[in-house]
Amino acid sequence: MTRNDPSVGVTTSSSTEAVRVEGLSKVFPNGVRALDGVDLEVRQGEFLVIIGLSGSGKSTLLRCVNRLIDPSEGRVWIFGDEITATEGAELRAMRAEVAMIFQQFNLVKRHTVINNVLSGALGRSPLMNSLFLRFSEEERAQAQAYLERVGLGDRGGSRADALSGGQQQRVAIARALMQKPRLVLADEPVASLDPALRHSVMRHIEALNREEGMTVLCTLHDIDLIERYASRVVALRDGQLVYEGEPTSFDAATFRQIYGEDAVMAGSAVD
Repeated sequence: MTRNDPSVGVTTSSSTEAVRVEGLSKVFPNGVRALDGVDLEVRQGEFLVIIGLSGSGKSTLLRCVNRLIDPSEGRVWIFGDEITATEGAELRAMRAEVAMIFQQFNLVKRHTVINNVLSGALGRSPLMNSLFLRFSEEERAQAQAYLERVGLGDRGGSRADALSGGQQQRVAIARALMQKPRLVLADEPVASLDPALRHSVMRHIEALNREEGMTVLCTLHDIDLIERYASRVVALRDGQLVYEGEPTSFDAATFRQIYGEDAVMAGSAVD
């Protein structure tokens, strides 16, 4: 998946890679080691699910990929460019290709639904337009189309905090569509939703992958969701990568290796 370019003497990413992580470690100021030498490759077009117990390093890994958190050691490439070696305008440009979907939605609650969706375009907008939330008619029409796509076409004028949790997460997905990213990082996107709503939201995230061609890295706990949506699964335990394989290749021994000897494998949440 990698090649050496003798003209510059460094290793560069293959054109089929969306993300490559090498030797990634993160130690927080309180001494907690959240990641410990993680190596990972993600192919373009994958729906990769990251699993593991709470505190295993899943969220930290996602946040290191787009530099919301700076790693203590290691390197990260996104579509062939090293994000851990960039700063300033170059870093902002790379982040514009990466959308995040958060467990708690991360909407501006006092803003309207349509303005939350439009905020996905800010990374491509001139600075003054971004500061004063100025959007073109074309952008507003596009935002409305994305709201209709997620079944919220009649809620554009509502405040974001007037919506249910499942609706707010669909707004976040519409915002990701508005950003037009190549990579989506979804951090426990359905953990705060009722079980009956989880597949509804996951199907919209799946559409980003299958219909829009976006690569998806998603952290999940529910085994039934993992088996339904993942094209590949990796697992973290104590900050280290301990499993990589197909979602259908789970067995009881592998499950206990990831979640501990007392864990019971079932089609339900394993947090």
